[in-house]
Amino acid sequence: MATRLPPPKRQKLYHGVPEPAPEPEKPSPNIVVQFVSEEDGSSLAPAVNIPSNLTRENLEALLNKLTPKDDDPVPFSFHVNLPENKNAPAGAPTRIVIANSIEKDVLEHPSEEFTQEDVIVVHCAPQSVFRVRPATRCSSTLTGHSSPILCAAFSPTGNKLATGSGDMNVRLWDLNTETPSHVLSGHVGWVLCVEWEAMERKLASGGHDGRVRLWDPATGQPLGDALKGHTKWIMSLAWEPIHINPTTPRLASSSKDGTVRVWDTATRRLEYAIGGHTASVNIVKWGGSGGPKGVLYTASSDRTVRVWDAEQGRPLMTLKDHAHWVTTLTLNTDFVLRTGPFDHTGKKPANEDEAQATAKARFDNILKTTPELLISGSDDHTLFLWSLFPSSSPAADPDNRKTVTKPITRLTGHQKQISHVAFSPDGRWAASAAWDSSVRIWEGRTGKFVATLRGHVGAVYRVAWSADSRLLISASKDSTLKIWDLKTYKIKTDLPGHTDEVYCVDFVADKVVSGGRDKTVKM
Repeated sequence: MATRLPPPKRQKLYHGVPEPAPEPEKPSPNIVVQFVSEEDGSSLAPAVNIPSNLTRENLEALLNKLTPKDDDPVPFSFHVNLPENKNAPAGAPTRIVIANSIEKDVLEHPSEEFTQEDVIVVHCAPQSVFRVRPATRCSSTLTGHSSPILCAAFSPTGNKLATGSGDMNVRLWDLNTETPSHVLSGHVGWVLCVEWEAMERKLASGGHDGRVRLWDPATGQPLGDALKGHTKWIMSLAWEPIHINPTTPRLASSSKDGTVRVWDTATRRLEYAIGGHTASVNIVKWGGSGGPKGVLYTASSDRTVRVWDAEQGRPLMTLKDHAHWVTTLTLNTDFVLRTGPFDHTGKKPANEDEAQATAKARFDNILKTTPELLISGSDDHTLFLWSLFPSSSPAADPDNRKTVTKPITRLTGHQKQISHVAFSPDGRWAASAAWDSSVRIWEGRTGKFVATLRGHVGAVYRVAWSADSRLLISASKDSTLKIWDLKTYKIKTDLPGHTDEVYCVDFVADKVVSGGRDKTVKM
């Protein structure tokens, strides 16, 4: 019997109407693109004529072909600046990030600023070569503290974690097993700040009792007695950078009593005390340039930021531009100073000289293109960007080598007090968190506003960057943490789980740690 063919397929009817013919794809126009460097605006390659529907990955491959280098291809991020529009609402984005293709993101942008005839100037920023996996789930909830957790800090290598709490203890946690390793008790008041030495040999903690204590993180034993001298509680601590002093870095502590004290950690003696502020010194940072031993930056509730020579404690400058308490400072070298000789490769230096050389190389690498920059945030709802020692960078112009006490720019836009500001590890961005429930992203070198990250429903207390500067995490009063994607400026992951306000957050490798009023540490 011959094989019978199946009956022809019935034509599908849409409400009795045959299916419309598929629309032919629109031909995609060719456009002229000029790639320029984001750092200095210099042209990276001659202008090229390309189809506008090339994807972002293809643009990256094209740029790597046009700029031949010996090593592996470099990942880039691309954006196009919007022309300045006087009628644009305040807080409107100033740039378009190319996430899909130039056709989708730029030519079809609702602002309709760009046509196929324009030469489209694409700003390219090289990304870090390694990538941090975003945290997506809570891998462990560690209880142990008996009152709210006020501070948390990862060690420079990311193997250990220290948390300080209102129960007067500092606790050390082992991150490989995510278990508690030591309880450091000795303070007779809340532990307000913990800070690791950049070689991971010592841990310093400051308490509400006005004492600074040093600990050996390997054994959990105190190194001698408390460092006494402050008459009120300790607000912040800062270690001397490793590239200046790899053997026994000194420690600076600032206090509510208006003074900063610098301690020699080997002899446990006070080197010098700095008076000069007339109110609480809220934060102290130890910068790596500006003098042979670096400089100390202090911000205070007397509305000033002061800069001191770290060798003797002489005052160098006083910055009086804020109109209210200055509560937070950040340096574009913060991440490098904090991690010292350790980078994402995980190599350990063999001795102190090698550690000093590695730390110095990492520090100079950031200063190649920009001097050490400082951002101060205040309760007057604004931030200032300062470049106080332009000569610290070889890129600075030689005529303008003196110190500058005027801010580069003022960063305005927050509606309430600034709670925290942090530079990204590569120094290219800065993020500020405020009591108006928003996080704002700024360009780290010029201070230009980039985007607002909205999503929290309570004040944002802290922000932390991933080591590759691609992700930002914020901790808020609304009991959640949010990881933001800086390509889209939207929430990448929401990390709920805390039952009360989250006071502190830190980001290392691919682990996030947070602690708050519910007395638990979450990773």
